[in-house]
Amino acid sequence: MSVIRFTDLTLGYDRHPAVHHLSGEIAEGSLTAVFGPNGAGKSTLLKGIVGTLRPLGGRIALGSGHRLAYLPQSAELDRSFPIHVYDLVAMGLWNRAGLFGGIGRAARAGIEEAIAAVGLTGFESRAIGTLSGGQMQRALFARLLLQDADVILLDEPFTAIDARTTADLLALVQRWHGEKRTVVAVLHDIEMVRRVFPQTLLLAREVVAWGETGETLTPGNLLAARRMVEAFDDHAAPCAA
Repeated sequence: MSVIRFTDLTLGYDRHPAVHHLSGEIAEGSLTAVFGPNGAGKSTLLKGIVGTLRPLGGRIALGSGHRLAYLPQSAELDRSFPIHVYDLVAMGLWNRAGLFGGIGRAARAGIEEAIAAVGLTGFESRAIGTLSGGQMQRALFARLLLQDADVILLDEPFTAIDARTTADLLALVQRWHGEKRTVVAVLHDIEMVRRVFPQTLLLAREVVAWGETGETLTPGNLLAARRMVEAFDDHAAPCAA
């Protein structure tokens, strides 16, 4: 059963395609890596799924009743905002409590459990601007835990963080998979993808291969992906459906 279905999907900026003519589906409960060279359209695809980027053509269909959570790249987050770790994590409750909803005893216990689950107990009153990159990513994963979504999108979640934090957060990803949640992660570490992610979408503006990771990340497919991105003309005419 599919959770996300793409039908001849084209996404881009200023009418120039970054991902084009993508068709396929992401199965419910799957653990999928989106892999490809720089400029392959991986982050663009996630933005299309969450709705921050409207398709130039085709469509994205999300299964009804699914709750979606999205973690963008760390570079897109404003860490100068004056907020503490506790409040950042508590934002994961907004989909249930509303922007101005009160936080009761059960919700406070949930926040504390999420903070403990990522190893940040004692950091509740720390301003997010004082956190290291790994600590900030732990706090963001705690917020994801509170969102309790069944479809989780992660954009380069392990970039520029230490090995221990990577291992701890990767264990959370595997826990979500064990709970039959659907996880889609944009990644650049091919060994991590091969070791942990059963399914891979190899993207190079268009699909190069998509399926079981071992069959997708072959030397021939990886070479084709690199050549396709290198040959792509960013100033080409808008993509015709």
